[in-house]
Formats: sequence, C-alpha cells, structure tokens
Amino acid sequence: MTEPLYHTDAYVKTFDAVVTAVEGQAVALDRTAFYPGGGGQPNDLGTLTFGGQTWAVTKVRKAGADIWHELDSPPPAVGATVQGTLDWDRRYRLMRTHTALHILCGVIFRDYGASVTGGNMEPLKGRLDFEFETMHQDLVREIEGKINAEVDAARPLRVKSFPREEAFQIPDLIRTKINLLPPGIPEVRTVEIVGLDLQADGGTHVANTREVGGLKVVGTRSKGRINKRLEIVLVD
Repeated sequence: MTEPLYHTDAYVKTFDAVVTAVEGQAVALDRTAFYPGGGGQPNDLGTLTFGGQTWAVTKVRKAGADIWHELDSPPPAVGATVQGTLDWDRRYRLMRTHTALHILCGVIFRDYGASVTGGNMEPLKGRLDFEFETMHQDLVREIEGKINAEVDAARPLRVKSFPREEAFQIPDLIRTKINLLPPGIPEVRTVEIVGLDLQADGGTHVANTREVGGLKVVGTRSKGRINKRLEIVLVD
C-alpha cells in the first residue's frame, strides 16, 4: 500500500521512499508525492534517484492500493531506498489550474445552478462542460469577471477527509452530473475553497486562490442542447 503524500501536503517536492514491488520498468513505493492522475488532472513527472543513478519517471498510475512509477530504464530492486523529485514547475502549474477550475465550478454552481458534465486540464489551461442551455459573450464576460474576483478575494483552501456516509450528508458535495466516486471508497476527501466551494476531490491544489493568478475565458463551445463548454487559461 502506497502512502499518498500529496493528499496531506501538495507542496512536497522531494521525498524518500522504499521500493516495495517491481514490474518490468515500473516500481511501486511505500510512499510517494507523485500524483497518479485522475479527475481530469494529469499524472506527475519527475525523477527517482538511487546509488548515484537517476531514472526519469515517465508515467504514474494507481492500481489497487499501490501507486506505480514507470521509469525510462530498468529500475532499482525491491528494498532500495530512493529519492523522488517532482517536476515542480509542471506540478505547481497543474495545482493552480485545478484550483482555477474549482473556482469556475463554484461560481457557476453558486450563481447559475449548473452542474458539471465533463472536464480536463493541462498546465495553465483547462475546460469544464456545464448544463447550460445558452451561452453568449455577455455571460462569458460576466463569468470571467466573477472568477477573477474570487482569485482576488484570496480565499484559503482546506482539505479534509470524512467517512463515506458522513460525507454524503454534505449538501451538493458532488458537483458532477454523475457521481464518479467508486462505491468501495470508505473515506471521501474533500477540497473546500472557503466561502465559495466544497467538493469531493482527490487532486492537488494551491493553498490560497490568490496563487492561481489571472484567469481568462478563451473559448466556448456547444456540446449539445443543454451542454456548454468553457475553456480557460491562466494569464500570468
């Protein structure tokens, strides 16, 4: 079982861990700061170092209770203590982007009552689909102004975990149209933008909305009669 360090501290950049299993050129670790991807957020990249040798981490994935790190050459053996180092510039951009999408989701849900039907992100850009019947430029500019106001509000973010039954007593915890949480998860991790948004979420985020920086809505698209896409970029 891999301890996910990113769940309790998204700002961990380097860490030590023990190799617990090897499959081909992939290793499982007893603990990791590498996010394995999910919820639209891509997996982290970086390096593992042991005995004077460094491996590039080319992909990270979760399988059961283990998090696997695919390497660019044959890996160290089981029992080796390795040092992991994230590609921090990329990770931090993804943290800012993920939080930006939560700001967008929070504003849309609060002010327009629309649920999310899909989403994805890359460093410094992302998109969300919402249940909107119409989308026009005046509304886009209105939304853009509101999400930037939430950045400027410097709202703190809080991460908590709740027993599954307790979590689902929280109103509007699931903002997606379909509940994507697997039924076997005993605890639900939540991310709260204080005063704006509270959602079930497993990804990584900044500590304060001010870290997101300026936001711009750069595109809209109709994905169906009641399904509209908003594309955003971080502009600084």
